[in-house]
Amino acid sequence: MKVCGIAFTVKGSKNLTLESEMEQRARMLEEIAPGSIVVWDTSGDDESAQWGEVMTMASRRRGCRGAVVDGGVRDTNKVLEMNFPVFCKYRTSNGMLGRFRMLGWQLPVMIGGVFIYPGDVVFGDIDGLIVVPRALAYEVLLRAEYIRENEKEIKQMVLDGLTPTEVVRKGGYF
Repeated sequence: MKVCGIAFTVKGSKNLTLESEMEQRARMLEEIAPGSIVVWDTSGDDESAQWGEVMTMASRRRGCRGAVVDGGVRDTNKVLEMNFPVFCKYRTSNGMLGRFRMLGWQLPVMIGGVFIYPGDVVFGDIDGLIVVPRALAYEVLLRAEYIRENEKEIKQMVLDGLTPTEVVRKGGYF
């Protein structure tokens, strides 16, 4: 699966509180903008699923393109059937109610030592994810297009039969 969109950030942590939990989730889901990718900072949760089938259904209706969860996902087969890109740390059948609680959304979060801000650009595919600060997105796009074109030339050299040494001499790389 591949995904590209604008970061809609969510921050949460382990928490046993149940009061107003569903109302809070509903408010968060209703604020997701079209073209968003929901990005969950779970504060290292290793027990519960922050994403599943019903969250996928609700967020898709809002125009969400995918989810990045630094925690758990459940209902994986149902999410995959919806062709909804989800990147996660683990899968579990444990829902988050009574185990985990959102602290807020659309605020800066951190995953893997990387700060992610609402509005940053998120790209993901089978090889992983990158986050580009919104202010640098155009510059990064231009550089990525240059690299893509350069790699077309390198691939053509290989197809033309050049040895790896010859490719490198001509400015290529592997």
